[in-house]
Amino acid sequence: MDSLDSDLATRIRNDIIHGVYAEGERLSEAQLCEAHGVSRTPVRLALRILEREGVIARGEGRGYTIQTPTISDIRQAVQVRGHLESLAARLLAMSPDRAESLPDLERAIDTMDAMIESGRLDDPGIRQMQSGNELFHSTILKNCGNQYAAYACKQLSHLPMLATGTMVFDRAILQSDEQMQRGLFRLRIGNAQHKVICDAVRKGDPVRAQNMMSEHAHTMLEYIETFEDRGKDLTVSDLVAYSAVNFTIGSA
Repeated sequence: MDSLDSDLATRIRNDIIHGVYAEGERLSEAQLCEAHGVSRTPVRLALRILEREGVIARGEGRGYTIQTPTISDIRQAVQVRGHLESLAARLLAMSPDRAESLPDLERAIDTMDAMIESGRLDDPGIRQMQSGNELFHSTILKNCGNQYAAYACKQLSHLPMLATGTMVFDRAILQSDEQMQRGLFRLRIGNAQHKVICDAVRKGDPVRAQNMMSEHAHTMLEYIETFEDRGKDLTVSDLVAYSAVNFTIGSA
């Protein structure tokens, strides 16, 4: 049942983010039972999950109302996650067991380096880089010695661009070789920051690890600002499309 509840919550959340339901629209159990072909029990449990996440609110009487996440919500959540990951990097660099994390950090860096140098910004290449990035960030959160840093990040992971290690790709890289090279350059900078963080952990330098992770996390905010500057109203659904797990070379 837990798996069904979580899967149903994910489907409803995706519908909310992609605008299937209007802001403030009432959402009823009966409506969702019919739409998804399930009984009331998994619907009720899925709605509780979504209420905790803040994407719906309990309305007057029975039923819920839609509270679609906004770009401002995403920006604020990115800032919070950046502080949490910076703290985690600092704590890991202070840990007496920090050397145990180095093999995974180095493997993640090598994976990304190999894909960047190959120049493969196709679907498999992007997904492999995403896998490496996720390994790097999850290793720091998992091994920093503060379980609440990882827990708090997980509570934000339902939002677009907020899952641990999510990478963002600008579709403009597909428009010309110059844009492609610019995209690869930004990826090199990101992985160079990974190398600095890894080196700081290796040497037990918490200040350097924290500061570089803070700078690294700020990149996500810069991407959002770049997308906003393009002269059209940026939506949360747009941000979903820019995430690596949803980025498809064949898409416009």
